[in-house]
Amino acid sequence: MRLKASLIAAIGALTVTGVGAPAMAEELPGWLSYAAGPSQTAVASALAAPAAAHDDVDTEHIFGFSMGSDIGKKGEIELEIENVGRFGRRFGSYTGIGVLSQVKFTLTDNFRVAPGISFASTQVSGVPGMIDNRRTAIAGASMEFRYKVLDRDVMPFGLTLHAAPSWNRIDELTGFDAQIYGTEFAALMDKELIRGKLFAAFNLWYSGGASRDLTNTWSHDSEFAVQGALSYKVNSMLIVGVEARYVRAYEGLGLDRFSGDAVYVGPTFSTHLTEKIGLSGTWSTQVAGKACNDPRHLNLDDFERHQAMLRLNYLF
Repeated sequence: MRLKASLIAAIGALTVTGVGAPAMAEELPGWLSYAAGPSQTAVASALAAPAAAHDDVDTEHIFGFSMGSDIGKKGEIELEIENVGRFGRRFGSYTGIGVLSQVKFTLTDNFRVAPGISFASTQVSGVPGMIDNRRTAIAGASMEFRYKVLDRDVMPFGLTLHAAPSWNRIDELTGFDAQIYGTEFAALMDKELIRGKLFAAFNLWYSGGASRDLTNTWSHDSEFAVQGALSYKVNSMLIVGVEARYVRAYEGLGLDRFSGDAVYVGPTFSTHLTEKIGLSGTWSTQVAGKACNDPRHLNLDDFERHQAMLRLNYLF
């Protein structure tokens, strides 16, 4: 009797603690199968929870020049310093560096503003059609607006609209004084192809401006770009990828007179230096292109041979 009572007590303890839960209900005797149900449900819920959780990737800056639809959470304040370098013309020596410093204020879950100030450094020597010049100075100011239309976590893809009017007192291309009034508009789309691992972005960009040079002559120009990128999360600290951009240059604000195009391809990276500091960048090389008035390979009249970007973000 004591042995029987001990056996019954042991079985009861196993049932209550769920030690027998790993076995499927149909593999258990009928009088124990009811005990497996709750345990299996709990295990299934625990296994399903990570899949339903939000990934820890902010897609805005993981694609190089291309950008994802994320804009941060409501109430976030972020400092961003973006350095863009442009290197190489067909002849001579050319280097142009633009630095844009912004403070981003995410006012709601869908809307963000970011005032910014820009610096420019230009070094031109022996480039046909350009005057030799070396200059570094404060270039101008801008105001960026972003509105998230589609949230990638609940919709098939993410979509954010971007607008950024700007004013510059220096022509970043030549380094000489000018009055430049410009703006840019973009549709920023992204999608998570493999949960928490592989991300894709597709962007449409328009930029245009009116400039007045030292001779008081006005000129107007515009650009249209289609950009795509893939990024893969290697680990919790590093994301790497590749980006391709197709850019068309026009005379006139309304994409009026086509002057040339270019295709850029290059690798991208994004990493977390600390919990609050992020670093991202890319190096793009012009692999195809043509200027309207130049039959030679590559468009080195409207664009540079190489374009690079290094971006530092600090989240307060």
